Amino acid sequence: MVSLIKMLKLSSRLQQHSLRLARAYASSAGEGERTALYDFHVRQGGKIVNFGGYALPVQYADQSIIASHLYTRSVGSIFDVSHMLQTYVRGKDAAACMESICTADILDMPAGSGSLTVFTNAQAGILDDLIVNKVSEKELYVVSNAAMKQQDMQLMSAAVSQFKSQGKDVAIEFLAPADQSLIAVQGPQVAQTLGKLLSKPAALSELYFMRSGLFELAGIPNVRITRCGYTGEDGVEISVPSSQAVNLTEALLAGAELKLAGLGARDSLRLEAGLCLYGSDIDAKTTPVEAALAWLVAKRRRSTADFPGAQQLLQQLKQGVQRRRIGLQMLGAKAPPARAGVAIFSAGQQVGQLTSGCPSPSKSCNIAMGYIAEQLKAPGTRVELKVRDKFYEAEVTRMPFVKANYYNKPKQ
Repeated sequence: MVSLIKMLKLSSRLQQHSLRLARAYASSAGEGERTALYDFHVRQGGKIVNFGGYALPVQYADQSIIASHLYTRSVGSIFDVSHMLQTYVRGKDAAACMESICTADILDMPAGSGSLTVFTNAQAGILDDLIVNKVSEKELYVVSNAAMKQQDMQLMSAAVSQFKSQGKDVAIEFLAPADQSLIAVQGPQVAQTLGKLLSKPAALSELYFMRSGLFELAGIPNVRITRCGYTGEDGVEISVPSSQAVNLTEALLAGAELKLAGLGARDSLRLEAGLCLYGSDIDAKTTPVEAALAWLVAKRRRSTADFPGAQQLLQQLKQGVQRRRIGLQMLGAKAPPARAGVAIFSAGQQVGQLTSGCPSPSKSCNIAMGYIAEQLKAPGTRVELKVRDKFYEAEVTRMPFVKANYYNKPKQ
């Protein structure tokens, strides 16, 4: 009985957290733009919210957010992420063009592989995080955040225009959600389900984490599958013509292993995985060094120093920073969840602030992410969080909070 009450309280808190998150990212323009799966979501009992200008399900009638979260960790779930910006950059100078605005080493990246990277400004602030996949020496497939769609389109278009004005060979194509959808499938049984739908099931075993390729899936030709995701679990993101989005989703559900999941579970899963949400955990005033994302600045790019804000970032790498992104676990059974904006204290002085926080279904405790004074970043450091005028003890901890289960290539 005690365990059931605890789970119900946890589920209620996650529901409140998810609705709060949706309100924070909601557009004032009504319900929002509909993806190709909108009517399907409604038929399946999806509770629709406006998230970043898109009408998306926060959860489904047949599962609580906590149930969806745990089901993703144990079996697998399907998420509609068609609001993300999908872009193709083509031409023999495509890689150099993208390198002019981000920190990845795209030129040396093997064909078929991808990399998480960031767009930076002149102060080395993060304008957005994105994944760049190198389809070939003359083609890149890029996925970036919906909330920053207009900025990212302008940023990439300006880079392309500049390169073209220099006689370079580069062109750009933005894919509209009405034409191309993106479906994320995450969890330990995803590969098993996909294998049944692929024309060449064996090919999936060679598709390692951050690799991408074209496949025939559920009878649909030339479907782009990228082995990545936002949960810390093995999984894929599937780029499919919007005319086939419902057919593909129904095929994925037909095996009865996978279930639909919404934004609520997606957010708690990504926080457990220690992954940043742009606009909350990272922004234009945060540098990769401060965000503990210096590893996104490739070794060659540190040497060439030819991306926006390179000198400022290199100086931070050498001299250090005043604050750093860390994970926190709240201590004590009665501690309430600590949300974004909650102040971090040490010895009676404020030393930082939370950027994300929620109950963790996998760990049955409250977790958070935020920035703390550099000298206090070490795991095991005890601090206090001020929640509704009361102080609660917390401990700095390593991230991810839950072990990652990415499908990596075995080490030779």
